Amino acid sequence: MAKSLNKNLHKAKAGKNDEFYTQLPDIEKEMRHYKDHFKGKVVLCNCDDPRVSNFFNYFAYNFEFLGLKKLIANCYKSQNMDLFSKNDSEIAIYLEYNGDKNGNKVPDVEEIGIKYFKGDGDFRNKECIELLKEADIVVTNPPFSLFREYVTQLVEYDKKFIIVGHQNAITYKEIFKLIKDNKIWLGYGFNGGAAHFINKHYTDYATASNHKDGMIRVSGVVWFTNLDILKRNDDLYLCETYKDHEKKYPKYDNYDAINVDKTKDIPCDYSGTMGVPITFLDKYNPEQFEILGMSASAGYDKDVVGISFLGEKDARPLIKGENTYARVFIKNKKI
Repeated sequence: MAKSLNKNLHKAKAGKNDEFYTQLPDIEKEMRHYKDHFKGKVVLCNCDDPRVSNFFNYFAYNFEFLGLKKLIANCYKSQNMDLFSKNDSEIAIYLEYNGDKNGNKVPDVEEIGIKYFKGDGDFRNKECIELLKEADIVVTNPPFSLFREYVTQLVEYDKKFIIVGHQNAITYKEIFKLIKDNKIWLGYGFNGGAAHFINKHYTDYATASNHKDGMIRVSGVVWFTNLDILKRNDDLYLCETYKDHEKKYPKYDNYDAINVDKTKDIPCDYSGTMGVPITFLDKYNPEQFEILGMSASAGYDKDVVGISFLGEKDARPLIKGENTYARVFIKNKKI
């Protein structure tokens, strides 16, 4: 089952048709942590078919509650409730909503402005970039295969954002540099570190507790943001000690750092460099830790690795000649 799912996901990535549709409960669960950021702001959902998007539904029905100024939603012309789009839609549209006008507290059809693009609605299109310039906060689920390019555009135009992505994106050179420089971080996340997306081309992989026909379960899905959130200021509680359990923390062959297999095992008394799982970033507080770099899978790249390299060719985190999992190099700033 897992192999079949991964095969389909790789096929989606290769075809650049990986538009997964996010469930409304997952959007509600995450957005409740950002309420104060939305007041008086223009929100753009630029990778969402506005006719069916749960992002558009959430912000339209909570427009007054959040105190929004304007809501805009658009997508590529062929995007629909279908993972593998047929690219057969002829016209790309976008919707604008400026709030309730008739007092019924419901976003009625006549209150939503429907506008047509001359182009295809791709987020890189000039027309869509003009909408991006107007926006204060971007909230959406961009195609995973275009994640690097999508985030690069947001940074270029200095936009605030809350977007869905896969945790593997953390290892992308372009994304990790932003994380290291505290320009992007992880949000609150999905239950169990997995998201159930809507599409019609897969066998139902959802578990019994949240079963829904037409769903696909994807592990390692996270929220990325550059908006300040409370969890980012919480210290990670450390209860392990290095001095009493040195054997538990072997040193790498090719890095002057110790290996920590689990975030909960980070020692409270170690002042040197530590290699921790990338899942540590879910608990990262920049006031408690400093991110130095990340282990590389190939050649040494100083901008990525960030610490001295002791080997000649292999930049992977090696212990007795064996490769470990990807590691983020950190130091405890409070020791």
